[in-house]
Amino acid sequence: MALLEQQYDALFLRSALTEENPYNTTEEVLQWLNLQNSEVRVNVERIPFRAMRGWHFDANGNLRHDSGRFFSVEGLAVHTNYGNVPQWQQPIINQPEIGFLGIITKEINGVIYFLLQAKVEPGNINRVQLSPTLQATKSNYSQVHGGSKPAYLEYFWNARPDQILLDQLQSEQGARFLKKRNRNIIIKIDGDIPLLKNFVWLTLAQIKRLAQCDNVVNMDTRTVIGGIPLNFAYNGGEVKPFGLSLVAKGNPINDITCILSWMTRLKCKYELDVTQMPLKDVDGWHISDTAISHKTGKYFQVLAMSISINNREVKTWQQPLVQPMQVGLVAFVVKNINGTYHFLVQGKVELGNFDVLEMAPTVQCITDSYDGKNEQPFVDYVLKANPRQVLLDTMQSEEGGRFYREQNRNVIIEADESFPVDDIPENYIWVTYEQLMLFMHFNNYLNIQARSLISLIGLL
Repeated sequence: MALLEQQYDALFLRSALTEENPYNTTEEVLQWLNLQNSEVRVNVERIPFRAMRGWHFDANGNLRHDSGRFFSVEGLAVHTNYGNVPQWQQPIINQPEIGFLGIITKEINGVIYFLLQAKVEPGNINRVQLSPTLQATKSNYSQVHGGSKPAYLEYFWNARPDQILLDQLQSEQGARFLKKRNRNIIIKIDGDIPLLKNFVWLTLAQIKRLAQCDNVVNMDTRTVIGGIPLNFAYNGGEVKPFGLSLVAKGNPINDITCILSWMTRLKCKYELDVTQMPLKDVDGWHISDTAISHKTGKYFQVLAMSISINNREVKTWQQPLVQPMQVGLVAFVVKNINGTYHFLVQGKVELGNFDVLEMAPTVQCITDSYDGKNEQPFVDYVLKANPRQVLLDTMQSEEGGRFYREQNRNVIIEADESFPVDDIPENYIWVTYEQLMLFMHFNNYLNIQARSLISLIGLL
């Protein structure tokens, strides 16, 4: 099994170093996406909650689907000793189903190609984005909506163990979902399969190149490819471009035992008491005819939407969507320490986490709340970084099936010599890419923002 894993890792690495594609160039893919955008008909219209077919407020004011499936919007009361706010109440998305985020691959001349689809989600900023081969909740693929089954579903149901290249159970946004997870899976097929109209074969290098463009590769694709290990042996010489430098194996200053002890210590220190409560009783939030919103106008609001998309399994439907009130900032600070690049990660507590906290990027916050006095560490350092320190800077959307036009600025900053190695807050630690990939194998270690940002690291 170890030998098979090494073979798969080599295939992934070769694909990450190969942008040449006999099917289509990267530029042709961008043109193809523009064509898809011109052909698809999308209408997303805000409506009153009472006009949202198939949804209702129950006796507790919680917003539910009539089938009892899909997801609900409920109230949550939080008590914690993490951060500066010890208690609050808020709406939360409760979606207990485990969804499928799956990518089919095939090998041609020693290079792995990934089958992605041009998919429209109602909350997408630019309508069409590159999504996994299969992107579906259990309610979707069980056809609760009355539509057809998602394309290529049978390949994942029938996959043999030797066809599975990656299989992980990973969390979604801990601040918006209550203990929500997806099965991130990549399989390798043996022969040809039909290529449907909205699908395209790409190398991993092409996907990563496209992911460095604003809002082209969707969140679900990013979280799957973020779990692909790309680290390689490094002989101590100069390695360029920066992506190769970041993922090169080397000498970590903290071993795995130290990192696990750090996480255990934080989980024992920080308390997180989360209690579900009626949405109608959530303090500081108001349910109007058209929105569930905070009295200050901050944070986010839940809207009722009527949606029409002509190339979906179901063409017309209504649903709630969560709209943020600010743009977010997600950033890793990286530093070459003793010849090896390290990522500065934080142990971040979020109310929807399964196990108190997960590893998060160095900075994960809302930029509009920043006034120069932000108490979150390293925000000022990231925002005021010299352009020469910026290794990556792009805008990326959140998942458009639940969030309406939400995006975060994704940044990787190379720390200068003055940036401290030892003098950092206790909930921060230096971790190498190879170590991050090890923790990626297990549930609930790296949050979705960290996985998404890691996925943007290209090797070319």
